Amino acid sequence: MDRTALLEVSDLTVEFPQQSAVVRAAQGLTLSLAEGEIVGLVGESGCGKSASALALLRLVPPPGRIVSGRVRLDGVDLLALPEKELRRYRGAGMAYVPQEPGQAFSPVISVGAQVVDVIRAHHQVDRKTAWSRAVAALEAVGIADPARRAREYPHQYSGGMKQRALVAMALAAGPRVLIADEPTTAIDPTLQAGILELFRSLVEQGRLGALLLITHDLSAVARICHRVLVMYAGRIVERAPTAEVLAHPLHPYTRALLASRPRPEHPRGGLPTIEGQVPDLAHLPPGCAFAPRCPVVEERCRQGVPPAVAVSEAREVACILETGQ
Repeated sequence: MDRTALLEVSDLTVEFPQQSAVVRAAQGLTLSLAEGEIVGLVGESGCGKSASALALLRLVPPPGRIVSGRVRLDGVDLLALPEKELRRYRGAGMAYVPQEPGQAFSPVISVGAQVVDVIRAHHQVDRKTAWSRAVAALEAVGIADPARRAREYPHQYSGGMKQRALVAMALAAGPRVLIADEPTTAIDPTLQAGILELFRSLVEQGRLGALLLITHDLSAVARICHRVLVMYAGRIVERAPTAEVLAHPLHPYTRALLASRPRPEHPRGGLPTIEGQVPDLAHLPPGCAFAPRCPVVEERCRQGVPPAVAVSEAREVACILETGQ
């Protein structure tokens, strides 16, 4: 991995024990984020994206557990830190924007006060100074009349405003890396574009070191991401610069995701879909996990889990039909 990376994740494995089986939400996840970079982590719901994101900050809910791996932020392995020391890095080093903005706020505390709490948790400032910073944070993410809106409560915000306020809260402590988990799912297309452009500008202006965008939407990735990692059943099956993936996807799953994107030429009611379902992560099929849904599957695909193989300096794919492994 790039030695200059802000974030380096190596061989991260996350499990959720059940009564009769173990759900492996992430298996050997490896990724990096460099200064000024936006990377997309893409896949269908249930493939392990959110569990992987939570693991980066050691926030996996019990009975989930991190089995192995390293998560280095500016060279510090977060998985090796005592819990008390780790708190210094949550928020101030790496911040997380969750999927559901409506559930992320306390309904009985003003939005500004909740941003203040984040600021004072990481910086030794008085409440008046923290309030000024909170208003500035809301203004920075495009909320009009931030001094007034800071005194309002979450139910007075639209869905798009809540999403922006969540970003403001995440940025308030000055993190180096931001993880945004499906940040555009619950808002309309116009607001989606605004949120994505906000992320891009924050990184380009240097107000944010790097961004990991977790999404099922390849259109969002195409808009702002420099690189993309495609996840299926807890594993990365393809990684490459975004332009290369969009122009020439290698893994059959990546091709299926691209084919299922809405396009103007699709007839009404005729949106393509990927046949079948994401497999149960506790009972994966033998061999390639995508084999039961793959339109080009061969018998040898069911014989063993295909390793990720470099096909160029910046590209890997885990498909024996593409690599000949």
